Amino acid sequence: MLNPAALATVFGVIFLGELPDKTMFASLVLAAKGRAGLVWLGTAAAFAVHVVIAVTVGGLLITLLPHRWVEGIAAALFVGAAVFALRGDHDDDAGEGEPAARRFTGWRTVGTAFVVIFVAEWGDLTQILTANMAAKYANALWVGLAATAALWTAATVAMIGGGLLRRLPVTIVRRSTAIVLLALAGLAAYSAITGHATII
Repeated sequence: MLNPAALATVFGVIFLGELPDKTMFASLVLAAKGRAGLVWLGTAAAFAVHVVIAVTVGGLLITLLPHRWVEGIAAALFVGAAVFALRGDHDDDAGEGEPAARRFTGWRTVGTAFVVIFVAEWGDLTQILTANMAAKYANALWVGLAATAALWTAATVAMIGGGLLRRLPVTIVRRSTAIVLLALAGLAAYSAITGHATII
């Protein structure tokens, strides 16, 4: 087991690294559109898989896919999610004036959140940091647990933010969600085309 100071370091570095990240924003807007609990499950599962990848292979798999390909796929997913947000959930009878929490429900939300976050997180800063710290401390299990706890905490913060946004009318949430997702798509597309990393 790592000493408490090392665990706190891993947790703090990963948590702070995730807060300004694109996956954090994606989680927030998904939570604003769908049920926060289901979005959290999908997001948490995607984070857990990435942590396992990072600590078990030392980050080797992170470099297998070209960065531009990953960013291009992420851009396409963000655009698709934005289109879906604008279309709304046809399976629900809530009117335009109803709270947004009644829209975009169902277990497909878990899958949507998982796919979006899994692709967006691939080769991301927090995944690379997790791999590096697993190698530094030579303790994949405890680094992985601390990193997972940090990412799940960040996801919880995003769910709380999404919950606040759900108080707004459905139309506003849909359009705001689409705008943010399109902005993230633009950043990912820019990174894919130029090969330069973006701020988030």
